[in-house]
Amino acid sequence: MEPAAHQAPGGEGMRGIAALSLPARIFVAIAVAVVTVGIAFHVAMVFLQTAPENTISKRHGELVDSYVYPEFERNWKLFAPNPLQQNVAVHARATVAKDGSTETTGWVDLSAMDGAAIHGNPAPSHTQQNELRRAWEFYVDNHDEKGKPVGLRGALSEQYIKRIVMLRFGPELNGGSVERIQVRSAVTPVAPPDWSDERTEVKTRYTVQPWWHVTSADLPGGGK
Repeated sequence: MEPAAHQAPGGEGMRGIAALSLPARIFVAIAVAVVTVGIAFHVAMVFLQTAPENTISKRHGELVDSYVYPEFERNWKLFAPNPLQQNVAVHARATVAKDGSTETTGWVDLSAMDGAAIHGNPAPSHTQQNELRRAWEFYVDNHDEKGKPVGLRGALSEQYIKRIVMLRFGPELNGGSVERIQVRSAVTPVAPPDWSDERTEVKTRYTVQPWWHVTSADLPGGGK
């Protein structure tokens, strides 16, 4: 039998990282280190946001929240003892001034607009997924049962909703200038599965909010 051929200088016949040049191996090592640190940082941030309040989360709470929200937000309602069993949509309409008179538009389903933009889109934006939903949760959490704002956050939530609606409508609508807007929620219970003994009336309930006058501060760009 003939003796085995010696490997040629330069690592011919070698496999994997060992076959790379020294600069390439250094680059791979740095890349692996960066990815490892990034993963460790992400896991630590998510853990701190989820874990019970502790010294680190108290001291760096703003940093943790700014990293987690909204991209890595988790909604625990799915796992709660009473999971969310209803669909909530936000509708809006406006009164517009046209030819010396005013008219009221029909209701526009803003949530359906976001749903249409997300459907079939493999990479929908976080604005389409979360902006309106989170804004409405913010609004509801800071208003009482009569629709009155509670404190400064209540007033801020109204301004936020107005800005979102005006971004969708624009300063002019149906050939006229938008003077007032109104929003409402449409809450529809999710029907139980066929195998369940639970009985739920699948009927949409509407909660209409007061009319809001539109000012230059509510327009895109803050009226600038």
